[in-house]
Amino acid sequence: MLQEFAFAAPRIVLLFAAVVFPVLFFITAPYGRHERPGWGPTLPAKLSWVVMESVSFFVFAALWVMNPQWGTPVVMLLGAAWLLHYGQRTFVFSLLMRDEAKRQPLLTMSMAMVFNVFNAGGNALALTDRAIDLPLVAGLLLFFVGMGVNLHADHVLRTLRKPGETGYKIPHGGLYGLVSSPNYLGEILEWVGFAIAAQTLAGWAFAAFTFANLAPRALSNHRWYRQKFGDYPSRRRALIPFLW
Repeated sequence: MLQEFAFAAPRIVLLFAAVVFPVLFFITAPYGRHERPGWGPTLPAKLSWVVMESVSFFVFAALWVMNPQWGTPVVMLLGAAWLLHYGQRTFVFSLLMRDEAKRQPLLTMSMAMVFNVFNAGGNALALTDRAIDLPLVAGLLLFFVGMGVNLHADHVLRTLRKPGETGYKIPHGGLYGLVSSPNYLGEILEWVGFAIAAQTLAGWAFAAFTFANLAPRALSNHRWYRQKFGDYPSRRRALIPFLW
């Protein structure tokens, strides 16, 4: 049963990527600054985030220990990197979210949970041990660089408003000087790095989905900023510095 799941999971993730990439250029997912009515019942955004991200943490952890090569150095190292990311996203990032009024549609949360089961489970079972080599070292280095970019960008967004302030401001600092969504750029770098390090189809499928999901949203964010702020810096790109 686990073998069949491990075979199917990355292919399902690639199917998700193939579907969401074109769709999200025309339909912006209705959460965050793009929140809007018409998407059915909603939940508090903080609760929704914890629920859907915890799937990636707990499903991965459960199937990671069922991986036949669990306990070997590379499998342990890559698994720890995954759990570090999703531990931060589930238990730290969510607690630091400040806008208690924000909501997220139950529909998008449910879709994310289904995706996370296949993605986390497939990656946990796909990990294999091998010698410490250049792809492993370079991939993990890129993973942690991306994590640093992501964490800094999230910190900038959280601290834009003083206590009691509402509304949106133009973020500055770090890679915000070059792109509108460095948090998304950082996450893409993370999972490309993980794919390089893991050398698995599941890893590359997740990297492809991360780009397919976040690149269109980065473009939506960029357009939103330019429409809302007349003085928005013209040199900024949406996602890739100097290019796009």
